[in-house]
Amino acid sequence: MKDPVPLPPRSALREPLDGAGAAWAPHRPGGRDVGLLSLAVIGVSLSAPLTTMVAAPMLALAFWRNAAGAAALLPVLLARERSTLTGLRWRDLRSSAVAGLFLAAHFAAWLPSLSMTTVAVSTALVTTTPIWTALAARISGVHLPAAVWWGLVLAVVGVALIVGVDVAVSREALAGDVLALLGAICAGGYVLAGARARQRLATSAYAVVAYSVCALAIAVSAVLVDAPLAGFQARDWWLIAAITVSAQLFGHTLLNLVLSSVGPTVVSLAVLLEVPGALVFALVLLGEVPPLLALPGVVLVVAGVALVVRASRPTTLVEPGT
Repeated sequence: MKDPVPLPPRSALREPLDGAGAAWAPHRPGGRDVGLLSLAVIGVSLSAPLTTMVAAPMLALAFWRNAAGAAALLPVLLARERSTLTGLRWRDLRSSAVAGLFLAAHFAAWLPSLSMTTVAVSTALVTTTPIWTALAARISGVHLPAAVWWGLVLAVVGVALIVGVDVAVSREALAGDVLALLGAICAGGYVLAGARARQRLATSAYAVVAYSVCALAIAVSAVLVDAPLAGFQARDWWLIAAITVSAQLFGHTLLNLVLSSVGPTVVSLAVLLEVPGALVFALVLLGEVPPLLALPGVVLVVAGVALVVRASRPTTLVEPGT
């Protein structure tokens, strides 16, 4: 979101748009919450730098991440939510399937961008998902507070600065910017479809369906473009496993764990720390330094998205990370 940020409880999604709602109100994190959030941010921050080290096709990485995520959550679904599976109809699963298709499109767009532009820029652009969900809410008739519009302005100016710098760098860098933004837009579709699905389904049921559909869609795409899903060197398998554990399982699991105690707003804001975190890891692991002229744009994008997250109404933002 990018591994899309955890969804709020179903009760929060049923609350009226004109009330912030107790479930969405930010709560002061305790020492345990701060520790878990810190570990989760480290986990998701490792995703982008490690991804650039993988020599295997990006479709293979996306496939195994989601297939492993679905497999890991399936026992939880069968053990804890077996009763919810009785009587489920297609309409109950349709939104989850749509979310999975959007998630596949997100990975297909964002992952290649990491090899075309810098990790810091790609990560900053793909975290603009709340911008697109806010705009979708406005188009659907939801009134947005003034602070959201100021956040949109900051983010747009930041994107413009980044694009201006990458135009001077190379066409490939500019194409990477476009793909990262497309990945953020697709993540917005994933978030909105997921919010609808979570009104009917438990988190584990929703995630298993969405991750499975995503993996299936990516597998079909890999067959169509003749991209292998296996037969890689041991180093690539270790990297894929590390990314799956750090971001897909470890990072997002901890984010979901603290969601009920600190609230979705705090979690969404914490996920934005992935941007500087990914920058630091890219510097250490890859020796990659983003163009200095692009850094003000990255800062403005993060500040703008933070403002949008903080000011948005309950159903405007329901997001999952990278």
